[in-house]
Amino acid sequence: MNTLALTGLSLRVQDLERQLAFYRDLLGLEVLHSEGGRSALSPAGRSFTLTLVHEPTAPLRPQPTLGLYHFALLLPERKALAAVFRRLIEARYPNFQGASDHGVSEALYLADPEGNGIELYRDRPREQWPFHGDKLAMVSKRLDLDNLLAESAHSAPLDPETTLGHIHLHVASLDEAEHFFRQFGMEVMQGDYPGARFLAADGYHHHVGINLWARGRTAPPESTGLLEYTLWLEPSRKERLSSLTLSDPNGARVRVEGR
Repeated sequence: MNTLALTGLSLRVQDLERQLAFYRDLLGLEVLHSEGGRSALSPAGRSFTLTLVHEPTAPLRPQPTLGLYHFALLLPERKALAAVFRRLIEARYPNFQGASDHGVSEALYLADPEGNGIELYRDRPREQWPFHGDKLAMVSKRLDLDNLLAESAHSAPLDPETTLGHIHLHVASLDEAEHFFRQFGMEVMQGDYPGARFLAADGYHHHVGINLWARGRTAPPESTGLLEYTLWLEPSRKERLSSLTLSDPNGARVRVEGR
């Protein structure tokens, strides 16, 4: 049984209609409700909620700066990843950034219309994950995109069972960020990746990635981008926390929920 899951993420956005055209119309998330400049979306399986908070005067966050590197949507199978990739190609979506085979997963990278990083990925079975001894050994190799596309002859939006698999953050200090995320029951799964660490609970490859690649650069106050994210914790871990609303090392709110 899993003891931790990511169940929500909120972004401050400058152009709500353009962002809805991407997340709703292209990726296929459903609008749950929209009121007072806040629009909540979710896949049909309701595993997570993406909330867009409209602030039309917000400056666009420069990249890279401390804060969100990307959030990652986990597809349930390779065919589903291929189908949404084909949909992006057919739409000629311009903000595709690359693709990698990480050993544990196959990943596509893109940005939404305001530059927020997104990873679309599928996991390999755990028995196929690469290890050096007892240490996870994720890699970044070229992904064969033609081979991936061969999995699905037809395009489709995100699978209804898509989940929020992990988030990856630019941080100022790896040690500080690691200390923060350990209180939720995460441990370092891989610490030898240049300038980055990957933490998770339940033996997963990572629920959170942290890196130094922004070199400490900060965005203007009230910029677009990550406002908060929600963690589901099993009760025994939830009860150990001093508060159910915290601030991460970059100042984003972290809300904790559970049974």
